[in-house]
Amino acid sequence: MYAVIETGGKQYRVQEGDVITVEKLDVEAGEKITFDKVLLISDGETIKVGAPYVESCNVAGTVVEHGKGQKVIIFKYKAKKDYRKKQGHRQPYTMIKIEKVSARKARKTKAAAEAEAVAE
Repeated sequence: MYAVIETGGKQYRVQEGDVITVEKLDVEAGEKITFDKVLLISDGETIKVGAPYVESCNVAGTVVEHGKGQKVIIFKYKAKKDYRKKQGHRQPYTMIKIEKVSARKARKTKAAAEAEAVAE
């Protein structure tokens, strides 16, 4: 079973046991975190695509660590004008281990249950 989740403006394909690196989240290392923005979920046979999110599905994980990524170098220059500017930064990230991908079946509302009973 796998899912596509959205966090930090990016999308990630995850399944149980995966370790992913996402934009820095404001949680402590060792804490549990739940992602409710599930865009797609698949159990191997069927695929459920949300509009924009799949209802009653979530992905649970544990924060492994926080850190900084590789240095990103920004270099600007203008040809023939002796203008050069070098700048760089290291983007902070959060590493998460995916514990569980769960898809609960949606409950029928009373109106839907009555409509189904009338149809029979």
